[in-house]
Amino acid sequence: MTNQRKNYWILAIIFLIVAVLSGGIVLAAKQSQSQTIEITLPSSTTPELPDKVYVGGAVANPGFYPLRQGDTLEDILKAAGGIEPDADLGHLKIYVPEAGEASAPQKIDVNRAEAWLLEALPEIGPGRAHSIINYRTEKGPFQNIIELTKVEGIGSNTFEKIKDLITVKD
Repeated sequence: MTNQRKNYWILAIIFLIVAVLSGGIVLAAKQSQSQTIEITLPSSTTPELPDKVYVGGAVANPGFYPLRQGDTLEDILKAAGGIEPDADLGHLKIYVPEAGEASAPQKIDVNRAEAWLLEALPEIGPGRAHSIINYRTEKGPFQNIIELTKVEGIGSNTFEKIKDLITVKD
């Protein structure tokens, strides 16, 4: 082999080595770059608000209350008669039931309900509502719902009509 041919082969080999090294460096650089992640948020459709919300727990009058556009959590809690002194405001629970999920019927706590709420019960008008309030003021809170029959004007017939609608705080 002539020297000139030998030099071409050496140049060709050096060129191939440089090309392979350059390609490897470029490939390694591309793989080490962090890939861009694109986050696409769904269209911001506001869910339709319900007409009523249930407020339970440590509030004066648990139950369903109307919900209007712009109402705050404070507005809803005020509608439920306010928060009880022993409430743990560090842990609030908001529960959204699935469609078709059955909910327990609203019960009125006869130990905390105001007259207007007691009057919403069948056969309890203003007079009987005030008798319930007077009884619990004089004798203390009701220990069970059957004790309501000790209130003047509430007999077994009236009790049978309201027993599934009332409760006492545990």
